[in-house]
Amino acid sequence: MADGSLEQYKARLVAKGYTQTYGIDYLETFAPVAKMNTVRILLSLAASYGWSMQQYDVKNAFLHGELDEEIYMEVHPGLEPGNKKVCKLQKALYGLKQSPRAWFGRFARVMKQQGYKQSQGDHTLFVKHSNSGGVTALLVYVDDIIVTGDDLVGREDLRKYLIQEFEIKDLGRLKFFLGIEVAHSKHGIFISQQKYVVDLLTETGKLGCKPVDTPIEQNHRLCEATENVVVNRESYQKLVGKLIYLSHTRPDIAYAVGVVSRFMHNPKEVHLQAAHRILHYLKGTMGKGILFKRGDKLTLEVYTDADYAGSIDDRRSTTGYCTFLGGNLVTWRSKKQNVVARSSAEAEFRAMALGVCELLWLKIILDDLKVKWEGPMKLYCDNKSAISIAHNPVQHDRTKHVEVDRHFIKEKLDSGLICTPFVPTGSQIVDVLTKGLSGSVFKMIIDKLGMNDIHLPA
Repeated sequence: MADGSLEQYKARLVAKGYTQTYGIDYLETFAPVAKMNTVRILLSLAASYGWSMQQYDVKNAFLHGELDEEIYMEVHPGLEPGNKKVCKLQKALYGLKQSPRAWFGRFARVMKQQGYKQSQGDHTLFVKHSNSGGVTALLVYVDDIIVTGDDLVGREDLRKYLIQEFEIKDLGRLKFFLGIEVAHSKHGIFISQQKYVVDLLTETGKLGCKPVDTPIEQNHRLCEATENVVVNRESYQKLVGKLIYLSHTRPDIAYAVGVVSRFMHNPKEVHLQAAHRILHYLKGTMGKGILFKRGDKLTLEVYTDADYAGSIDDRRSTTGYCTFLGGNLVTWRSKKQNVVARSSAEAEFRAMALGVCELLWLKIILDDLKVKWEGPMKLYCDNKSAISIAHNPVQHDRTKHVEVDRHFIKEKLDSGLICTPFVPTGSQIVDVLTKGLSGSVFKMIIDKLGMNDIHLPA
């Protein structure tokens, strides 16, 4: 079921895709899936404009795919014993390497035939505008579909069209999507992964552990350990992988998860202890998530920051940014920079460039939806030197190697598309994505990010 519960057992005939040979019975295999950032954007818009969100499930989705290659399959056991004939596939079958691509190709063609346009920012987002100005948006993740918008007639026409083309199941109002719980109330739309957290704590034997107030220690010194206490690499990678997926609704653990994921190739006991600390933090915040509220005005804002030379192993800086749409947190990132910055201004400037790229991507999605926002887009930074470099054509030995980023940002500033207000360090909310913090500062920041726990008593 959509909530992860078991409804029935079933058997399925599948092809032995592992025996396929590239260039003979398959070529391309890539198929896009919905970005979680796009999911949160639609949730924010639905909360801001009062759009309802419907969910559908396509039954046996891969069987609808159309094959371009000629593929033969052995007759399955039990059918005409002793017969040496083989089956020639007319359509895609589960197990084939190209089945996901064939299914999405068929789905995209069907949507375009109905007048929907594929977004350039996310190819799994399909949008259609009515003559009256209404909009219908559909987002697909393999066989899971979300439909929203303010065009009720268009949405009903789409539902009938999908039923006609595919075998779909109407799951009603969006409540559970890819392990993410969605709760609707008069206050807005709340997303969390409480069940996922409980299952993770149970699986790791941490359901009864003692909670801590932060996911990573302040001023931690995690690095490539030289100790000989090696932990099971597969178990470590599995745990960190689950934490990475959880960070889709939990920006409060994004930095900590990013740090422990740096040691996947050779984890030691100290790294496992850091990963377990995240579990201890989750024990006390199982129901925490993001609340999308209805705002007074729709604005686009990004906060950027960098922890200069924070990595002990290679002295690379950590970039952090988070973007807000109408006051709602929709995207965030914590990532170690690819090169060593020679100054804090350079590290901050690289973070600003990534923040601008994220704003431009958001603009593409909103333009496809024809959603208007109050401009210009705001890029908040707490480094005056970085802001000065962005505005002024200053070039010397310390800045010439970031000239491409400088020209890129300056171009957007001159066009009036973005502006760069200064934010005091004490009000910089992106610190939660670049460094370990004290309990009081950490709590203050995640409250500002719009994180709540609706399961706690008022």
